[in-house]
Amino acid sequence: MVKSQAQQQARLLTLKSSEVITALGVTNEPSPTVTIDGVSSNESTETSFEEKTGSDDKEQDSGEPADIKSFEKAIEGSKEVEQSQMIANPSESNQLLDSEVITGTNDAMETEIETNKVIEKVIVDVSNLSDFVGKPVFHADRIYEQTPIGVVMGLAWTAMGGSTLYIETTLIEQVEGKGDLHLTGRLGGVMKESAMIAHTVCRAVLLKKEPDNRFFANSKLHLHVPAGSTQKDGPSAGCTMITSMLSLAMKKPVRKDLAMTGEVTLMGRILPIGGVKEKTIAARRSGVKKIIFPSANKRDYEELPTNVKEGLEVHFVDDYSQIFNLAFESEEELQK
Repeated sequence: MVKSQAQQQARLLTLKSSEVITALGVTNEPSPTVTIDGVSSNESTETSFEEKTGSDDKEQDSGEPADIKSFEKAIEGSKEVEQSQMIANPSESNQLLDSEVITGTNDAMETEIETNKVIEKVIVDVSNLSDFVGKPVFHADRIYEQTPIGVVMGLAWTAMGGSTLYIETTLIEQVEGKGDLHLTGRLGGVMKESAMIAHTVCRAVLLKKEPDNRFFANSKLHLHVPAGSTQKDGPSAGCTMITSMLSLAMKKPVRKDLAMTGEVTLMGRILPIGGVKEKTIAARRSGVKKIIFPSANKRDYEELPTNVKEGLEVHFVDDYSQIFNLAFESEEELQK
C-alpha cells in the first residue's frame, strides 16, 4: 500500500512539474503538432494556457506569483517521494550506508599502512660523506701529523681569516765560527727582522740551558716559511722562529698538537698580537689542542664565543722562558 501511494505521488509530481515548465515557458523547441479527434495539440495547448492564465490571475490576486508557488509545491512533493521510497525500500538505504562505512574503513586502513611502512636507514660516515654534502670547501692547513725536529706550528692572520703557519729550520753546514741564517718563503721586511731577533735570542736561551752547546756559533741554518708563493709579513712569528731553531739545536721535537703566536723582543719579552679569534679558529681546524698567546691578549680570548674555545688548552705568557717549558715538556711531565 505504501508503494502504491509513492507511485501516485510520483505521478502527481510529474504532472505538476510539466505544468510549471509549461507556465514558465522553459522549453525552447516547439512541440510537434499531433491531431487527436480533429483537434490539434496546439489548440488544446492554447486552451489550457488560457485556463492556466486565468488561474494564475487568481493566484496573483492572492499576492504571490503562481510560478513560485508551483515550484515550491514541486520541491515539497519530490522530498515526500524520496522519503516514501526510503521507507518502501529500506534494504537499499541500508546498502548505501554500508558502502559509506566500508569506504571510510578502507581509507583508514590505507593511512595506517602508510604510517607503518619501514623507513630505509642511511648510514653517513667518512667514506660517503662527500656524496651527501659535496667536496670539502676548506682544507686543514696541517702539513705534518707529527712535527719533526726543527718544525713548529705558528698562527697567522690572513684576509680570508686565520691560518696555521709552519716554521721550518734545517742545517746547511757546520763551520767553526761561521754561524749564519738564510731565509726563504717570500718574507716581508718586518718578518725578516723578527727572524734576525729570534736567531739572537736563541743563542742566549741555549747558553743558559746547555752552556757547552755551540750549535749556533758553528752552524749555517736555513729557515723557511711555506707556502713559498704566499707573501708573508708581520712580527707575530717571533716566538715560533725561536722554538723552531732551538728544536734543531737541541734535537728535540715539540708537541704535535701545539701552536703559538707572539712577537719577541731581544730580551725575550712577549708582545701582544692581533687576530686572536681568526687564529683560534685556524688552530681548531688543524686539530690543535694547546695554544700559546701573549698575556696581553687574554681579554681578547675571553671575549670569544664558547663554541670557539671549546676543547682548547690556552696558555698566556709574558716571557719566552715560559714558552720553552711548554714546548719542550718531556713525556714524563706530560703524564703528570
